[in-house]
Amino acid sequence: MTKTTLNLNDQVLRQAKGRAARDRITLTRFVEDALRARLAAGRDGKRPFRMRLSSVKGDQPANVDISDRDALYNVIDRQ
Repeated sequence: MTKTTLNLNDQVLRQAKGRAARDRITLTRFVEDALRARLAAGRDGKRPFRMRLSSVKGDQPANVDISDRDALYNVIDRQ
């Protein structure tokens, strides 16, 4: 067994401690069980989530450098 340090959100830690106490297990056991469950969920044979991008017909997009905030706002204001 390896000892490690984790930085956890205070609220998440409180919830984990409370749940471990209710289940009458150590916080270490609770975290191990949660990690095992999460790791096993990734091996369920499902393909990774892929977002389908769709496009619509419409006006030609403005020829503007989107990293130039002022130019972008000018184009938006004209529409």
